[in-house]
Amino acid sequence: MLPADELMSVEPIRQRIFVVDDHPLVREWLANLINQQRDLMVCGEAENAPQALEGIAAQKPAVAIVDLTLKDSSGMELIKDLKQLHPEVKVLALSMHDESLYAERALRSGARGYIMKRETTGRVITAIREVLEGKMCVSPGVSQAMAAKFASGRPLDVTPVELLSDRELEVFEMLGQGLGTRKISEMLDVSLKTVQAYCARAKEKMGLKNATELLSEAIRWNETKQPGRF
Repeated sequence: MLPADELMSVEPIRQRIFVVDDHPLVREWLANLINQQRDLMVCGEAENAPQALEGIAAQKPAVAIVDLTLKDSSGMELIKDLKQLHPEVKVLALSMHDESLYAERALRSGARGYIMKRETTGRVITAIREVLEGKMCVSPGVSQAMAAKFASGRPLDVTPVELLSDRELEVFEMLGQGLGTRKISEMLDVSLKTVQAYCARAKEKMGLKNATELLSEAIRWNETKQPGRF
């Protein structure tokens, strides 16, 4: 048996974290923050979903931190893929978006937690450790809203945008960013008809008369919500 002083100096096993974000500076910030911890380490990085799936399969991290919008791909869809392909990997969603609209969607997709990029560094580390411990990590306000919703069995104060599916919302936001349907189809790797179908369903759910109203509403929504991307 090692003496007590030597036991105190033994380095703990470091949990492996994989970072998925399309901004190099964000990846660098997270890597520096995580690698400073005695019990955590970054084992890999990716800027898009294909790279993430390949890297996570190779590195087998305990936690994947996933930004909800990635380069030419969807973080929400990546979370769903990870749940199916790598259920042992716990996912912490990272976003610029207001929790009230996106946290529940991320959790339904398979994430174990949701944290915004504006959080303090201490809160980010706490969120990672909570997810590692098997806890769900969202703000108290979101937890209360979700509990009230499930207790009542019906949505509370649902806005038209909240009626959209994950893909419909993604297309709606991309329209508001000034992207045309053909460009959206290329970025999402789906057919033009599929994107047009998403637009049609979004228009119907939101009670809008035509494509012009849908585009105007998408632009207005993008201008009024929190700045930044997914």
